[in-house]
Amino acid sequence: MADVSSPSGPVPASSPATGTPKNKTNGASDSETTKTGQPLTHYHSLVYSLLSWERPRATAVSFATIAGLIIAGRYLPLLRWIFKFLYLSLGFTVAVEVAGKVLLSRGLASSSRPRKYYTIPKDTVESILEDLEQLMDFFLIEFQRILFAENLTYTIAAFTAALTSYYLVRLLPLWGLALTLVSTAYLGPLIYINNRELIDAQVDQVQQIVNSQATQVKEMAGQQTAHATDIVKQYVGDYRAKANEYIGNSRPVEQVTPAEKVQPVAAPAPEPEPAVPEAVREEDFPAAPVDVPAVEAVPEPNQERLDEPLLA
Repeated sequence: MADVSSPSGPVPASSPATGTPKNKTNGASDSETTKTGQPLTHYHSLVYSLLSWERPRATAVSFATIAGLIIAGRYLPLLRWIFKFLYLSLGFTVAVEVAGKVLLSRGLASSSRPRKYYTIPKDTVESILEDLEQLMDFFLIEFQRILFAENLTYTIAAFTAALTSYYLVRLLPLWGLALTLVSTAYLGPLIYINNRELIDAQVDQVQQIVNSQATQVKEMAGQQTAHATDIVKQYVGDYRAKANEYIGNSRPVEQVTPAEKVQPVAAPAPEPEPAVPEAVREEDFPAAPVDVPAVEAVPEPNQERLDEPLLA
């Protein structure tokens, strides 16, 4: 991590001159972390201090610089100037080198070569990469906080800006759209700060009107629901009565006569069973026959014999 005193390191929580609290972007006032617990970058406090006009001179300089770059990129041939500077400088170097070798037998450009070429120190590279990483994290974190509605006001503002840009991009060129967005981002908070009481009063009035209209709509919806419920109950009761009446007319009613009192009939007494002798003696049975009865022969009937025909 870079040192706190270095320009690329994190800014302190508050400045003695301005008393600017740290990391107050996207509604995260007096908070150094997001709703997910992730720490914010020092660019959050820097952007907040610029857009909130806590340091008017720095804010005005940054706004004029960005707006001037946009206008210059539109009306000035910056890319041609860059290439022109390159070919002029390189041509001058070649001319001086050739003239020196012809006149003085040594090149003037090569003789002015340093003993060691300039390089970027490792600490500077790490500091730049760290600042670049925090700048990318700043845009990525802010986009996610707006996307997932960490602060609903900023999400609505971003939606309005995106919707307006969608229609303005058809009418304005890219540089005009960029200048419009930058002007809105810088001048919008300034207008609000100078007219805070009036704007807050109008916002409160609009909010009260919206709340009253929502209450009236809710009451009307409740009344309509109750009225519809009563009508449904009435229709259900009518249909139920008609159904009961229809069922009662289609089914014959049987007269129920009171049942006569029936005297209980006494059960007949069981007849006494005949007495079984106690024991059976041998004398009670007749004597078995001893002789075998003779069987008479029955004559068989005469069968007529059929003469078989002689074979020829």
